[in-house]
Amino acid sequence: MTKRSTSADFVTAFAAGWPENQPDIMVLSLTTHRGVQDFALTEQQALLVAKTIKETAAKLAKRSG
Repeated sequence: MTKRSTSADFVTAFAAGWPENQPDIMVLSLTTHRGVQDFALTEQQALLVAKTIKETAAKLAKRSG
């Protein structure tokens, strides 16, 4: 089992893309002060991440508006 830290790293950048040789997965790269972590996501996982980001952005826009 993976040992997890008690505090989260802040993501300073992220990028996403579909590898040419594997168009059925999306690779999400997250950059923190500790380095880069890459994650391979299925289509369903990618859609869930996109939905969550969209909902969070809408909530933040309401608070700042």
